[in-house]
Amino acid sequence: MSVIPAYTPPDFTIPSLVEAPAVTVEAAPADGVVPKNFHGTSNHPEYLHLGDNHWLLAPESRMDAVIVLKGETIDVVEARRVRKGDSVVIGRTENGEEGIYIHIDGFTPLEEAAVDKFSFRTRGTRETPFSRCYDDLYNVLRHDRDHGHIVWVLGPAVAFDKDSRDAMQGLIENGYCHGLMAGNALAVHDLEAALFRTGLGQDIYSQTLKPLGHYNHLDIINEVRSRGSISRTIKELKLNDGIIYACEKQQVPYVLAGSIRDDGPLPEVISDVYQAQDAMRAHARKATTVVALATQLHSIAFGNMVPSYRVMEGNNVRPVFFYIVDMTEFSADKLANRGSAQAVAILTNAQDFTVNLWNNLKK
Repeated sequence: MSVIPAYTPPDFTIPSLVEAPAVTVEAAPADGVVPKNFHGTSNHPEYLHLGDNHWLLAPESRMDAVIVLKGETIDVVEARRVRKGDSVVIGRTENGEEGIYIHIDGFTPLEEAAVDKFSFRTRGTRETPFSRCYDDLYNVLRHDRDHGHIVWVLGPAVAFDKDSRDAMQGLIENGYCHGLMAGNALAVHDLEAALFRTGLGQDIYSQTLKPLGHYNHLDIINEVRSRGSISRTIKELKLNDGIIYACEKQQVPYVLAGSIRDDGPLPEVISDVYQAQDAMRAHARKATTVVALATQLHSIAFGNMVPSYRVMEGNNVRPVFFYIVDMTEFSADKLANRGSAQAVAILTNAQDFTVNLWNNLKK
């Protein structure tokens, strides 16, 4: 089977779609306000009927946004971005009744359906073996290193362990990361490890507590803030390893989104939540594979911005792969409950996952 599954578009010759009306739009009454009965987007491929059986696919979708139609240009935007007078698509049906068709089976493999109506183990749990998931992920990452846009969403646990931190550095330096989404904590503790070899005061290898180690993350924040930037701090303190170091070295962009509980924060942290959302959304629009590791809040936030598909050059449609990696089912279930049903869960700890990945991809 090909690494990237083929896409099967809807059959627009079926009578219900041939007879579907053209989509309807209404002018936005004010900036940031949309018409009543507006159409809220999903993360599935969505088509609009422009008349005469001419259906157009939204090229960059996301859930919980709205569609602004400009001639034959479809713009999926957050409602706060709508300007007064914009032509906003209205209608809340999904099968062509109002000129809107949501296609959920485009990447479904044409395999023989199970003959049994009852079966065990139909969803991933902590009892699920993940060998196939890992093999698929290795292949996807090898493909997308050169032909896609790989985005990592990381929690600080990745920086607390020497092996996982080293593995993540290797992945970044070898082209397996085109964008990094995180919070203040990931960057702080990764830089703490680079300077003090600790994470929240614990040795990143032995996990032993260091005397006054609980000051270390505050000290590195102070060092960075006194210099005005992470890049200058890395240079002046001669830091030469870690996740953020690798991003700076390889010029991989990273987005650090702020939260209420942040210490400091580091100068690069975006404290305005909507500016942070916009910065993350820029990567969501380009993502072809997302790996969200050990961070519930950022996983859900980024997952809500990512469509299940991308329109590539030549109007080729491909899936966006989304892997969520955590020690418990809670994060994966939470993400699915927020609408990202396409996310594949791998239940393990950050160290084992990252080291496993790197050991197989560095070959």
